[in-house]
Amino acid sequence: MADSAETSPEVMLQFYRMLYPFKSIFTWLNQEHTPKDLFTNREFAFTLQGDVYLRYNCFSNAEELKKQVCALNPTRFEIGPMYSSRPSERKLARSVKSGKLFTPLKRELVFDIDMTDYDGVRTCCTSAGICKRCWAFIANAVRVLDSALRTQFGYHQLLWVYSGRRGIHLWVSDDEAMGLTDELRRAVVGALTVIEGGKEMAKKVNVRSIGTKSHPGDLPPSLWHARDEGSRIWYPLLDDQECFLSEDGWRTLLKLVPDKKIVETLEKRWEKQPGIESSKKWDELKVEVKGTGARNLAALEDIILQYTYPRLDAEVSKHRNHLLKAPFCVHPKTGRVCVPVDPNHVENFDPDAVPTVMQLLQELDKAGEGASECTTYWEHTSLKPYVDMLDRHVVGILDDVRRRERARAVLQHGAWVLVYFRVIQVYWYSRSRSQLVMDTWKASFLSYFTAS
Repeated sequence: MADSAETSPEVMLQFYRMLYPFKSIFTWLNQEHTPKDLFTNREFAFTLQGDVYLRYNCFSNAEELKKQVCALNPTRFEIGPMYSSRPSERKLARSVKSGKLFTPLKRELVFDIDMTDYDGVRTCCTSAGICKRCWAFIANAVRVLDSALRTQFGYHQLLWVYSGRRGIHLWVSDDEAMGLTDELRRAVVGALTVIEGGKEMAKKVNVRSIGTKSHPGDLPPSLWHARDEGSRIWYPLLDDQECFLSEDGWRTLLKLVPDKKIVETLEKRWEKQPGIESSKKWDELKVEVKGTGARNLAALEDIILQYTYPRLDAEVSKHRNHLLKAPFCVHPKTGRVCVPVDPNHVENFDPDAVPTVMQLLQELDKAGEGASECTTYWEHTSLKPYVDMLDRHVVGILDDVRRRERARAVLQHGAWVLVYFRVIQVYWYSRSRSQLVMDTWKASFLSYFTAS
C-alpha cells in the first residue's frame, strides 16, 4: 500500500508534466501521426481528487490532452471508444433536429484479468494482495490468451499492460478488432470463456462435446494449447501454492472426480495422512484413475484447466463504450505505474519491481542537468524501457495501417484499370458492330443493282 504522500496532488502533477508519455499514447490511440477521428472523437474520463468523475472529454491532439490533464490533475484517467461525433458535443448530436446519432463506432478489444478471481485456487495471497508467486497464474493466463487471439482470431496488435496492483489488461488494436460490434465482442468473449460458475459450484469447466456414459466427449481443439500450457506449469504450481495441502483444498479436488470409489479411497487415505504434499496427492489420484476409463482421465484435464485457465472479467470486453484505465497511469493504492508487459517474458515480470511515481521523480532528480535539457524526461528514468515497448508496438500498428492503405490503393487502381478496359472493349465492340451494319447495307445495295 502506497503512502498517501507518494500519490499526492503535487507528486502527480510533476509526473504528468514531466514523465507521462502523452505523444506515445496519442499515436497508439490515433494509429497515425496526424490527428483523426480515432483520437479526436475518443472519450476520456477523469477521476479527480475526492472521487469526482468527469466523462465525455475529448481532445484534438496530444498537447491538448496533456494541457487538460495537468489542469485537472486527476488521480487516474480512462479511455473509451471513438464515437460518431465528438463526445463533448453529444447533446447536440443526440438532438432530433441534427438527425445524427451519438454512438460508439470503434474501440480496441479489451480484456481484464484480476488476481482476486484466483482466490479460490491461490494460497499465497488473498483479496487485493499479489506477489511474484501468484503472478504465475497471471503469466499462464497471458500466454494462453495471447496465443488464442493470435492463432484462432488472427489478431497480432496486442498490448499487455500491468494494472498497477493485482491484474493485467489487454488492448487489441487490429483494425478488425476495432470494428467489432457489441454482439461480436460478446461472441469472442464467449469463445474464450471456460471458467463459469460461482463459489457454490465445484466444477467450473464444462466445455467438452456431448459424450456417452463411458466417454466424456472431446476437448475442443481450441483448448489444446491451454491444456498443454497448464500441464507444463502444473507441478511447479502445486509445489509452490500447495493447493491441495489443506483439507478444504483436497476436498475441493475430490469434488471434481466423477468416480465415487476413487473419491472414497483417497478421502480415507488423506484423512489419516493430512500432511501429504499437493504434488503427491495428485500423483496418488493419477494412480487411482489409471485404467478406470476415459471419463476419469478427462476429469484430470478439466481439473488442470479449472486451476490454470484465464479467468476473464467478461463485462469489460462485451461493450464498446466500456472505459478502461489508460496505460502509464499511477495506481493510487500502490503508487506503481501501469506499465506494458512483454508476453514473451511475462513469467519474469515482477509486480513488486514496477517503478513507483516517487521512485521515478527521484531518478529524475539524480539525473540533474542532463535531464533538464531533454524534452522526454522519462528517458532518464526506469520508465524508459516501458515507453520504448509501447513505441515499438505503435510502429507495428502504423506499419499495418500503411499496408492497408497500399492494398486499398491497389484495389482502387485495379478497379479503374478494369473500367478503362471495359470502356475500350465496349468502344471496339460498338465500332465493329457499326461496321458490320454498314457492310450488310452495302452488300444489299450492290446485289439489288446487280440483279436489276
